[in-house]
Amino acid sequence: MKQGIHPDYHEVNVTCSCGNKFVTKSTMAKESFNIEVCSQCHPFYTGQQKIVDTTGRVDKFNQKFGNMFKR
Repeated sequence: MKQGIHPDYHEVNVTCSCGNKFVTKSTMAKESFNIEVCSQCHPFYTGQQKIVDTTGRVDKFNQKFGNMFKR
């Protein structure tokens, strides 16, 4: 690799709003930064994810396209 053309790749401390802290590597200039969600608090990863269907959109989708995915 050519010398002097690549960005500095260093460890960065990340803090989530839930209090979880971890270290990753990045090319950003900051040494630490805050995030709103992480794998410890995001509903997809915690299994708390719910489908909110207030206007019947899921049922409407299934009626329109549901037969395409059944075999």
